[in-house]
Amino acid sequence: MYISASRAADGARPRSRLSWAVPGNVLALGAVSLVTDISSEMVTAVLPLYLTLSLGLNLLQFGLLDGLSFGVTALVRLAGGNLADRWQRRKLVAGIGYGLSALCKPALLAAGGSVAALGAVIAVDRTGKGLRTAPRDALISLSVPPDGLGQAFGVHRAMDTFGALLGPLVAFAVLMGTGGAYDAVFVVSFCVAVLGVLLMVMYVRDRRMPLPGPRSATSPRAAFGLLREAAFRRVCVVAAALGLVTLSDAFVYLLLQKRGGFGAEYFPLLPIGTAAVYLLLAVPVGRLADRVGRIPVFLAGHVALVAAYLVLIGPGWLVAVLALQGVFYAATDGVLMAVAGPMLPAHLRTSGLALLQTGQATARLFSSVLFGAVWTVWGSTQGLAAMAAGLAVCVLGAWSVVRRHA
Repeated sequence: MYISASRAADGARPRSRLSWAVPGNVLALGAVSLVTDISSEMVTAVLPLYLTLSLGLNLLQFGLLDGLSFGVTALVRLAGGNLADRWQRRKLVAGIGYGLSALCKPALLAAGGSVAALGAVIAVDRTGKGLRTAPRDALISLSVPPDGLGQAFGVHRAMDTFGALLGPLVAFAVLMGTGGAYDAVFVVSFCVAVLGVLLMVMYVRDRRMPLPGPRSATSPRAAFGLLREAAFRRVCVVAAALGLVTLSDAFVYLLLQKRGGFGAEYFPLLPIGTAAVYLLLAVPVGRLADRVGRIPVFLAGHVALVAAYLVLIGPGWLVAVLALQGVFYAATDGVLMAVAGPMLPAHLRTSGLALLQTGQATARLFSSVLFGAVWTVWGSTQGLAAMAAGLAVCVLGAWSVVRRHA
């Protein structure tokens, strides 16, 4: 695994002046993500307990459904990214994705306790996420000068995370007010998601770039041809390798609830700790990445995640685990997109980011299924220890190669 540590390769450049300004299009996309994340995190906050306690799914079944959510996005991102580049209509493709996810909220009620039906609804919801993520990130990267990408993605992720912080609070309030009615959570989530779609339609501007030749310049073959570029290929390999040994949030929260022994009604509040830390750090960490190098910051975020797993294996301090997870997201989510953006030509920006995200999503699919199986057969502690060791090895391997080629 190799990513150049030079400023030129990872997209970090010295800023000529300190500026907190970001373009209006980034703020509009941030508002859409804020509202959409309120909706999606309302469901995410209650879904693990809804599936395992209310519907009685075992941990292997839950792991399969959790892995499915990553697998579907892996399949869809490439198609959505390529269509957005070919049509030069990134806003349209992203808007379709937001709309699909909104429709899935009430569909969870119709699915009942059928694992197959739940899988179908989750697949459609993840199809929506897969369609929207790469076009949205491409719109951000095309709206900002290269030397400000870390800050721009930090601002967007901060707004997105504020929604992620509010979502569990809203879910908790709805559950408390309705005596634990999960259907009420899904209905309110749908109404909020519709508002996000309306904001996308009304306020986000598309970014269309002139094609440097015939339509074949944005074909799937041209998109996969991006992997011939050594720097971008190495970014994809590193991101996928790290994703393979990264636990999904749902499993982390289930482990915290299992070890903490607190009531199920408080489970939706767990994501708030992670979201609060992410919200506080997203912008300053993004600016730090612009100044000192995005790849070192990205790898440092994974070191924080290793620490979270070790705490979860040991004393299991809830606050420490949630805080370290927040540090991880602040240092990796938007920062990785800022690393890859400058490596990609504008007319293939969406396709390139989709390739990168697909590698991560595919790796996370295998991670969820594997951890669910290990937990079922050998127990959670053994699974956590294996994940922590694997993640530490991948981080050290990536760092040693970076230093060798610096």
